[in-house]
Amino acid sequence: MLRHLKMFLLLTGLLLAACSAAALPPAPAATERETPQPSPTPTPLPAATHSPVPVATATLPPTPDPYSDVTIAGLRSRTYGGGEMEVVQRYGKNNAFTRYEIRYPSDSLNINGFMDVPNGDGPFPVIILLHGYIEPSRYNTLDYSSTYGDSLAQAGYLVLHPNLRGYTPSDDGPNRFRVGYAVDVLNLIALLKGQAGKPGPLELADASHLGLWGHSMGGGVAIRVMVVSPDVDAVVLYGSMSADDLLNYERLNTFFSNGEWGAEELQASPQDLLRISPVNFLPDVGAAVSIHHGSADQAVPPEWSDNLCAWLQDLGKDVECFSYPGQPHTFINRSDEL
Repeated sequence: MLRHLKMFLLLTGLLLAACSAAALPPAPAATERETPQPSPTPTPLPAATHSPVPVATATLPPTPDPYSDVTIAGLRSRTYGGGEMEVVQRYGKNNAFTRYEIRYPSDSLNINGFMDVPNGDGPFPVIILLHGYIEPSRYNTLDYSSTYGDSLAQAGYLVLHPNLRGYTPSDDGPNRFRVGYAVDVLNLIALLKGQAGKPGPLELADASHLGLWGHSMGGGVAIRVMVVSPDVDAVVLYGSMSADDLLNYERLNTFFSNGEWGAEELQASPQDLLRISPVNFLPDVGAAVSIHHGSADQAVPPEWSDNLCAWLQDLGKDVECFSYPGQPHTFINRSDEL
């Protein structure tokens, strides 16, 4: 009896095992690959040999602005002055004024020129006189513009006339977009403000009454300075270059040179020229402006002065405008005297 029960239990176990084996799914074919399943316990990674780079320091730096030093905003944001203006020698004296050769620092350059000081006790209002273009090899300190300086000195103005950079005996230096000329004037203004009324060459200068006088290229320099410096009270423009630098560079490139001058400036984008050209900053002009141009000017189009006059009038600025019939770029005879 017991033997039959053991045999029954053994057969029952074998049958259950066979049924369990039949219920399993078939094994995959040899050619198939199972998709790996993530391990419930990640395998530890080797220790890092250095700290990971923070995201913030991995960001590329912004692209430098190639025009930052020649834009109007750039000129307004920087500082000027440093050092002192000095007298190199006395040229001579007449019954109206004394003329001196002067020198002053402009950034890393030495800028020379002349100064006319009226005879008398002072203080005298100041005019910075800016010459036009002359071939630098033919230029000298007492060139054509000295006659205008002498006339102003006779009228009671202390006249400062810099030989702009590149004009002997001044040093030559950076002048992209012809902005270096304006930097020379802005440095002179800063020195004037610091030395006026103190013992020295500018003792008789009244820095609180400051004007600019500019002919041709010098007029273009004066326009740039008057939109940068709040210290300028009045500006006389005589046969001046345009307030729109695009017109100036096109003229330099085509009329004044055989495609050489103005080539770099014309490569600037329209957006960059908007930041560089004074015409876009005329609303900021606080000086009184007097514009003079000959109708027969073949070098600088008279309509440039006409346009500037109209723009300033539309802006409600203090401006007067004069046209001289039949006069060339540099006036002659009675118109020159006027």
